[in-house]
Amino acid sequence: MTVKELDELNKLHDYDELSKEDLLSIIKVEASEVDIWKIMKATDFLKEDAKYMQSPYREDYIERFSKAYLTKIKDVKDDEGDYTGNVDVAKLKDFLNVLELQKADAKSVNELCFLKIARIIALYSTFIKEEPVHPVGTIFPGGFKLKFIDGQYLCPVRQKQLDTPSALCRFCVSIQDPSVN
Repeated sequence: MTVKELDELNKLHDYDELSKEDLLSIIKVEASEVDIWKIMKATDFLKEDAKYMQSPYREDYIERFSKAYLTKIKDVKDDEGDYTGNVDVAKLKDFLNVLELQKADAKSVNELCFLKIARIIALYSTFIKEEPVHPVGTIFPGGFKLKFIDGQYLCPVRQKQLDTPSALCRFCVSIQDPSVN
């Protein structure tokens, strides 16, 4: 994978107005470039990235995100939904700037594959589906999980991640789980 491939999503910076349908079309093109080999490289990156994570979080993290990648990329490719409205372009540009920070720090081809897939999924989840970036059920340190209760996504770590420059939490539709301080 070349850096040029990752830059295709950055053309989104050029839009002053963008419908959800148009964004979905762009994301679908990007998703069509993701094959099983890229998913395997991304999974290898997840394993390396999680090597110091405590068990059982490490195993759950790797399994959950590997499955989520397969599932979400397929969802993007197959999505024929009819989405109305426009994307908040200012928020999208800020989101893309955070993704650019992540890409600038990439150290391997495996990480670039991970980032390409993560970008597609994060854009799809955040701006098209209006769902959290992390799948419901994701376990965070301390055993806390991302939950969906009464129509709200509750994240146990959202508040603590808001000031992390490379975190996507400030764009996520979830709210801080009030039961977790």
